[in-house]
Amino acid sequence: MGVALFVFLFVVALVMGTYAAIAYLPGMMAAREMDRRLRDVGAPAIDPLPDAQSILREEVSGPLPMIDRLVAQSGAGDGLVRLIERSGVKATPSGVVVASLALAMAGALVAAMLTPQVFVRPVAAVAGLLLPLMFLKYRAAKRIKRFEEQFPEALDLLARAIRAGHAFQTSMGMVADEMPDPVGPEFKKAFDQQNFGLPLKEALNQLADRIALLDVRFFVTAVTIQRETGGNLAEILDNLAHVVRERFKILRQVRVHTAHGRFTGYVLLALPAALAVGLTYINPDFMGPLFRERMGQLMIVGGLVLQTIGFFWIRQVIKIEV
Repeated sequence: MGVALFVFLFVVALVMGTYAAIAYLPGMMAAREMDRRLRDVGAPAIDPLPDAQSILREEVSGPLPMIDRLVAQSGAGDGLVRLIERSGVKATPSGVVVASLALAMAGALVAAMLTPQVFVRPVAAVAGLLLPLMFLKYRAAKRIKRFEEQFPEALDLLARAIRAGHAFQTSMGMVADEMPDPVGPEFKKAFDQQNFGLPLKEALNQLADRIALLDVRFFVTAVTIQRETGGNLAEILDNLAHVVRERFKILRQVRVHTAHGRFTGYVLLALPAALAVGLTYINPDFMGPLFRERMGQLMIVGGLVLQTIGFFWIRQVIKIEV
């Protein structure tokens, strides 16, 4: 009985499968052929290059996109994004915020482990909170300084390319390809922006916003006026490069004359801390009340505040714009 039932089911399945193959297989093959032809028609005629990039601007999201949106909506969001662009660091606003909070908690925890003084913990937390911003500002200042040193060579390259018969946009592309970082990437960004439809004036203005240098602003103004009124752009760029180099000479002379003031500021900033460490090592009982007593703690805080004010005051005195 069981064998007969099995044979009956097998025969029924074989018949139904044969019928389905005869009835539906041609239609399925035709549909598959149609899909293949549609894919062939819709596919691009030329395969994209492996390293081809999209012309659309991609917003890089950080570890927490919600924080990115909150930072973008806040008043300080634009300033933080601009600072990250100027520094050249591959970071996002949310990454900077997360790093600041993590360093603030780590600083407070380390201060709690090292010293029983309560007032040290918020100071360490604030220092950790500001450390990423200070790092970004340091990198931005260093990058802008390198840009300023390379900028005369970029102007000379632009002038030579224009004399050779190239258009200004093509000359910008040559600077982007041949100059090192940071001049090359910044000109590359401006070249790509105007190449993808942004007006040249707007692309140059964004370059001047990213690189906060007076020389770049002169360059953008000179190019804009020349395109509106005409003139020898190569000669203008040569003169601008000469002015930038002369400014460097004067700036180096100023740094030589202000070296004494800068050294004095560094000594006055480091002397109290070095003296406190030395006296603590030589006579701990003499320096102990300064850290244990309430009045001593207030004196330490006041000394730190006055030292900071004096340091920035000396820096402002010896800072001479050229």
